[in-house]
Amino acid sequence: MSERLERWLISLGALGEHELRVATARRQLYEGAAFDTAEALHELCVRAESERAVAREALFAIVPVVADPAHVERMSLVREASKRHHLHSACRMLRCTTKKGHRLERGEGDEPLRTPVMSADPSLSLGERRALARRPTRQLLQKVLADPHPMVASILLGNPRVTEDDVVTMAASRRAEREVLSMIAMRQVRSARVRIAVVSNPNTPPAVSVPLLDLLLRPELADVAHAPSLPAVVRTTAHELWELRPPMPPGEAPELVH
Repeated sequence: MSERLERWLISLGALGEHELRVATARRQLYEGAAFDTAEALHELCVRAESERAVAREALFAIVPVVADPAHVERMSLVREASKRHHLHSACRMLRCTTKKGHRLERGEGDEPLRTPVMSADPSLSLGERRALARRPTRQLLQKVLADPHPMVASILLGNPRVTEDDVVTMAASRRAEREVLSMIAMRQVRSARVRIAVVSNPNTPPAVSVPLLDLLLRPELADVAHAPSLPAVVRTTAHELWELRPPMPPGEAPELVH
C-alpha cells in the first residue's frame, strides 16, 4: 500500500461522522499533484474491486466528492493523469467526470429521455412548495415529495421527517431533475437502496452514476449492465466492474453498508 493511500485510510477511518469524512476526503483529493491523487485513487479502487471492506468504506466518503459538479475541474485533472499513466481503475471511476458528463448527453442507441415536469403542483408557487417541504407533518410533506425542483428537494433532504423510503421514491422518479439526483447521490450515498435507485434512473448524469457503480455489489452491477434504459457508458462500466468483482461463495452474502 502506498504511503499516501495509507494516510487516506487512517484519517478517514478515525472519523465517525459521515459529513466530516466527506470533508476530509475532499481535502485529500485536492492535496498535491493530480498524479499523486490519481495513483492513490487507483490503488483504492483496485482494493475495493476485491471487496476489501476498509477500501470500500473509504469510497463512501470519496465518491460524493468525485460526483459533485463543483469539483469537476480537479477531477478532470486527476482523470487525465490517470489516463497518461494507465491507472485503469481510477480512469474507470473518472471516465465521465467532465462538464459534459454532468449533462444528459445521449449516445447512439440510448433510449430518449422523458421530458421532466417542472412542478408537482402548478397551483402552488415555488415559495409555497419550499415552505411545505419544511413542515413536520406527513400530510403536508406528501404535497411536495414528488416535486422535481432542486430548491424544494434540497429542503426535503434536510427534513428529519423524510424517510429513506421517501428518498428512494424521489431518486427513482423519472420526473427528477439531474441536479436533484446529484444532490441525493451526494447526501445519501450510504443507503444501498438510494444508490441503486439513483444509478438506475436514466435522468442521472453519467458523471454521477459511474462513480456510484464502485459502491454497488456484484448482483446490482449485473442488473445495471442489462438495463436498456441507461446510457451505454453506464452499462459498459457496470459490466467491467462486474467482471472484476469476485463471485460470492454459495450460500454467502456480502455485508451490506447502509
